[in-house]
Amino acid sequence: MSLTRDAAWTHLCDWTKTPALRNHARAVELVMRAAALKYGAGASDVERYGLAGMLHDADYEAWPEEHPKRIVSWLAERGEAEVAHAISAHYTKWGVPYETQLDKTLLACDELTGFVGACCHVREGGITTLEAPSVLKKLKDKGFAAKVERDEVHQGCALLGVELAAHVAFVIEALRPHAQELSLLGRPASKPA
Repeated sequence: MSLTRDAAWTHLCDWTKTPALRNHARAVELVMRAAALKYGAGASDVERYGLAGMLHDADYEAWPEEHPKRIVSWLAERGEAEVAHAISAHYTKWGVPYETQLDKTLLACDELTGFVGACCHVREGGITTLEAPSVLKKLKDKGFAAKVERDEVHQGCALLGVELAAHVAFVIEALRPHAQELSLLGRPASKPA
């Protein structure tokens, strides 16, 4: 792996100015790093999985109509073909085949990580009190975080071969230690009247 995490983060920040999108990139990076240990080959996959999570939407803000072609090309030029392919496949409607565990894992983690974050923002205590059943209930509410494509969440779990509730719990646990950094502490506690 020739691309370092620091170089990837610098590139992400050059192309992505919005704090919310940078935060999503960091959250998916952290979940993917944990996923490398759970679903990948282990420690040898951590950097590659992390880079895929961090850079999967790197070109979205600046060139939404070209997404993900620019970041895929940039990675391919640097010899990161496996990461580039995973990013080119992180949305099922693009019709890119899922060839590796990395491809399947990114699909399974991306939308769900964003959805878990949305659940944290409306919850008193945020991720510190969030459990899988609450997320599963919110997934059924099409009005909540309506831009999150539920089909992508379900298809990602199916491709990865994991049960949805277990994967939701895994994503929560992967994010929980980073609650402060990712602003996942939720809404302030209500004050008694």
